Amino acid sequence: MDFRVDETQEAITRLAAEVLDSSDKPWADLGQAGLLALAVPERLGGAGLGVLETALVLTEVGRRAVDVPALHHLALGVLTVARWGTRTQQDELLTGRTLGAAIAEPGNPLPAAPRTTVAPDGTVTGVKTGVITADRLLVTVAGPAVVIIDPAGPGATLTGGILYLNNAPAQPLGGGAAGEHSGAVGERGAAGERGGEAGESSAVGESGGAALRDGADCHADLHRFAIAGACALGDGALAGALALTAEHVRTREQFGKPLATFQAVAQQIADVYVASRTLHLAVTSAVWRLSAGRDADDDLDIAAQWLTAEAPPAARTCHHLHGGLGLSVDYPLHRHTALIRDLVRFLGGGEYRLTVLGERLCSSN
Repeated sequence: MDFRVDETQEAITRLAAEVLDSSDKPWADLGQAGLLALAVPERLGGAGLGVLETALVLTEVGRRAVDVPALHHLALGVLTVARWGTRTQQDELLTGRTLGAAIAEPGNPLPAAPRTTVAPDGTVTGVKTGVITADRLLVTVAGPAVVIIDPAGPGATLTGGILYLNNAPAQPLGGGAAGEHSGAVGERGAAGERGGEAGESSAVGESGGAALRDGADCHADLHRFAIAGACALGDGALAGALALTAEHVRTREQFGKPLATFQAVAQQIADVYVASRTLHLAVTSAVWRLSAGRDADDDLDIAAQWLTAEAPPAARTCHHLHGGLGLSVDYPLHRHTALIRDLVRFLGGGEYRLTVLGERLCSSN
């Protein structure tokens, strides 16, 4: 496998780095630079690219631990709508709205069989956790399937990251009738056939089983994009923490010598380097396979397990090597460790990811 990026992907990485390094309003400037529309179809003013290019932006965001809703909007929202939304839904959702997703439920970060239900009239009832504010949310429901809701609409209450749904109106992602063309997010954003055509229903109940005929596949893709995006963001967060720490031990002196020249310090920073580079390889492999349209589930689970198990202790080592400086609010390291902790929670934690990986490997033997 050749993981080398092409000229377009190199340009995306450079542009994202330049924007994030020079901006005091990074989210707006990322949008101005076109980096929030990489996976948006070209007919809507986007670049028509896909998972790999989106992951490059997420990695640069993580490398600087910038507080922007990139994971939810780009990975969970834009990629999923670009892959599964009808033209009408893409026109509505991918032209200026902020997107998010409501996946996790109490006690389960990525439920294969959501407890959130859809009534015959197309309304949704359930509880979701870890939800951020957005103009529209993609909600996983029993079926499984994915629906679109307005979090500010009737029957929906979002407070403290918990989304309470009580007969909230919903629209199935992908519509219901057959035939309308929709862009599929794969390598180079190749087009595919998804969703419904003119006359598509706006409610789950009205279009019945036809509306959710691709629901399980859409649900599975949303989970894949969620894991891939979180791992790409975590890859950048750990790499950024490593860079800060390497510079600190190189320039900070003790007893007249740089800290990096002490054997114990050198061994610890080497351990962080190994953890970071291994995570990068695992994430690159997973994202590359997903972008190329290959079976990426094993690779995604491996990357998620490594991130949740190895990134937190590596971040703690970075703090240890910084001493008290690492805890200062004026120094960026705390943002990296906070981001890594958030991503570990998002993915369910190390034990959960190890269980998922173990079950997958056992089932494949």
